[in-house]
Amino acid sequence: MTKFFIVAFIVLSVTCTSHTQQKILNIQHISDSALFDTVERRTFNYFWEGAEPNSGMAPERIHLDNSNDDKTIIAVGGSGFGLMALLAGIERGYITCEQGLQRFEKIISFLEKADRFHGAYPHWLNDEDGHVKPFGYDDNGGDMVETSYLMEGLLCVRQYFKDGNTEEKNLAMRIDSIWHGVEYDWYRRDGQNVLYWHWSPNYAWKKNFAVHGYNECLILYILGASSPAHGVPAEVYDQGWAQNGSINKISNYKNDTLHLFMQGNPPHGGPLFWTHYSYLGLDPHGLKDKYANYWKEMSTMAKINYEWCVDNPKHYKGYGENNWGLTASYSVRGYAAHAPDEKNDRGVIAPTAALSSFPYTPQQSMAAMKHWYYDMNDKLFGPYGFYDAFSETDDWYPDHYLAIDQGSAIVMMENYRSGLLWKLFMSCDEVKDGLKKLGFSYQQ
Repeated sequence: MTKFFIVAFIVLSVTCTSHTQQKILNIQHISDSALFDTVERRTFNYFWEGAEPNSGMAPERIHLDNSNDDKTIIAVGGSGFGLMALLAGIERGYITCEQGLQRFEKIISFLEKADRFHGAYPHWLNDEDGHVKPFGYDDNGGDMVETSYLMEGLLCVRQYFKDGNTEEKNLAMRIDSIWHGVEYDWYRRDGQNVLYWHWSPNYAWKKNFAVHGYNECLILYILGASSPAHGVPAEVYDQGWAQNGSINKISNYKNDTLHLFMQGNPPHGGPLFWTHYSYLGLDPHGLKDKYANYWKEMSTMAKINYEWCVDNPKHYKGYGENNWGLTASYSVRGYAAHAPDEKNDRGVIAPTAALSSFPYTPQQSMAAMKHWYYDMNDKLFGPYGFYDAFSETDDWYPDHYLAIDQGSAIVMMENYRSGLLWKLFMSCDEVKDGLKKLGFSYQQ
């Protein structure tokens, strides 16, 4: 896709780093390619101009109305997505390679000193001192899922720079040291054939959260099997994640069939972030194991999400062919994992859901992007791209952003354009070995 640098609108003069609302005065129609680049570039700015000042990492959230009370808090998983977003920015010419390298140096220097728990980072870090910021009362230690999202990004950066000049090779080696230090085997909790999400030095295994599939956590098991220093055997995947094959059950919506289903999951594929977070680096094209064809499964899940919104069985205002996407996001009341079913559809659309699904649903995602940009711009589009979520039914349009949602949008958009992050992650020898260990086949 050709890169465009076209001025598509006139804005008041404001500074993005102040997190100030931008007022759109006039919207001109441009080519779809130029629009795509405009949205990707704005979303990139969340991780470039909106980054935390000390670490250079991703803020958990940015509220343009300054209503957030957790400033200086780093989103560890969102920062992993942000690392990949920075690579996309270099490739697109949004920043120079030298600028990107300087930011990566800053981030790695911070991570080398930040709190870790058997190699795992917590869900949140404090930007000012690198110490853990508790995510909850008994969640003040290692978070293996957020750590795996971070490693997903770090490995992409390592691959990008590993054959470069002396400075770039040194950065790659420092990343390698962090990666080798993550003790996936420790998080088996005394050798069980399952991986646990949390461990705390104060509360040990109190949260007692064994990670079973299917959900957003496949990357945890892929990287656990791939770890060169603290790897886990295939039994952990088969017995823990896949629960001895019970993950492989049929569910349907209309004429569409899914094959990854666990008791208690939403009936029609769940929130769309299940199709995004693990696949920012892990390429689903041609990816298969004895449980599923992952390209077919993820594409079907995205298609069902779209069709549910078009069918609109709960009769919400605005739902349709150009206005769809249910995933975990801000909600009218708090935060919720919106999904295509009677219980979890609350009338809230999250732009990240459709934008991150570009590889699966390109025409449907473009239709939504064009509608939001041209028809709803003043309500939905700001200095860091589209806001996190909105509800026409409730006349609710908060100018709020979340790192993990902005990150998945730009990375999957870039993968749709060029496959950049897929190529980098899948080029890791450890990942190739880990996939083979778990019985995956992969054909590009």
